Amino acid sequence: MSTSTPAPQPGGGAPVQLPPAGRTATKDRPHGGVGDSFRLWWDALPRPAQWAAGVPFLIFIALVPILNIPVLTTVGTNFGGVMAQFGMIALIAIGLNVVVGQAGLLDLGYVGFYAIGAYTVAILTSPDSPWNQTDEWLATEWAWLAALPIAVAITAISGLILGSPTLRLRGDYLAIVTLGFGEIVRLLADNLDELTGGGQGLRGVAYPRLGVTEDLPNGVFSAGNASGTLNSGVWWYWVSLVFIVISLLFVGNLERSRVGRAWVAIREDEDAAEIMGVPTFRFKLWAFIIGASIGGVAGALYAGQVQFVIPTNFNVINSVLFLCAVVLGGQGNKLGVILGAFIIVYLPNFFLGRTEIFGIPINGNEIASYRYLFFGIALVVLMIFRPQGLIPVRQKLLTYGRELYVAARRLARSGNGAGGSARPGAPASAAASGTGGTTSGTVSGTATTSGEETR
Repeated sequence: MSTSTPAPQPGGGAPVQLPPAGRTATKDRPHGGVGDSFRLWWDALPRPAQWAAGVPFLIFIALVPILNIPVLTTVGTNFGGVMAQFGMIALIAIGLNVVVGQAGLLDLGYVGFYAIGAYTVAILTSPDSPWNQTDEWLATEWAWLAALPIAVAITAISGLILGSPTLRLRGDYLAIVTLGFGEIVRLLADNLDELTGGGQGLRGVAYPRLGVTEDLPNGVFSAGNASGTLNSGVWWYWVSLVFIVISLLFVGNLERSRVGRAWVAIREDEDAAEIMGVPTFRFKLWAFIIGASIGGVAGALYAGQVQFVIPTNFNVINSVLFLCAVVLGGQGNKLGVILGAFIIVYLPNFFLGRTEIFGIPINGNEIASYRYLFFGIALVVLMIFRPQGLIPVRQKLLTYGRELYVAARRLARSGNGAGGSARPGAPASAAASGTGGTTSGTVSGTATTSGEETR
């Protein structure tokens, strides 16, 4: 690693000493904006402080459908139902982000896993299905909850079956194969009349029977609970939040592990990763299985909420919208894809039923019907001006990257190092050595000496 290098002047004057690599001040970096400043501040906080700030924010997000904030509340449709739909799409975006954003595998048929999860619950619990065994084996109150792990297991197996022969393909070839997989699942659901009900679908899908009262004989999760503040959409939104938090914790731990670093290496350069000893096929298969499992959870949520499954809801357009949420929010960023899912779901419903906005008369229903056009224009503009998405990802490839960063900030604030001060952004080894970089220590296995390169 090289230290400061003299830069020759055009007029032949004295060379200017450039700052060493990694010691540029944050304000002088090209990405030192407000978002990065907040990210650096957040990463420096200890875990308990992050949880103390994150839990109240999560509670506020959960109470949004009840607060009925005038700026956010929809007019032409129930806001609780919109948030419930957002919870399902956000869960899908998190699963698809594992495949597309983390491992770099272009999947255009992710809707197939979503359909498999929904149809698994419907086949096991619908009275129209020949495989409905809820009356013999399970009580109706717990049928949906019992079918949920089965749906996750079957979607994981389907991801294994699809990925085993196809993940040796790359790029456009893999995209075409996955697109065909999504269409095959939809066509099977449309033609297997005896099993899936064909074009008629499966009705009466089970859901959690909780909160049964005289006013709500079928419970709070029933589709009949459509009025009031605590309608069925709000309850399903809360259930979705629980699965979103679990998925974020699970995927976040994977990102910080050897698996996550292998996914990033595969995404950046699969050939180089394989040469360096990364078993690329195995880790790509893991990404497919994990992504499929999360998609199965979202499908089970959809089947329980709608209580009616039909093949037309699992077309290629929905698969493209799922991918749009990932690209729009920021590939590889978990919170970014959740923001993308919210935009995809909320914007069309925001215009429904509105006759004016900021005093300007509009036809909200007509504007909402052009949502695909608006999403296409948004993607084109985004690819031109911000190809990384609304919230780009910042990968930490070091095993103990966060610990090193926190230690460096503490040393910078304490004023250790040469002359009793350390500049922000200086490596922890230079600040700890106290020699001002004359002979700095080692960080990540590299050593630097002033005025020369050491390898």
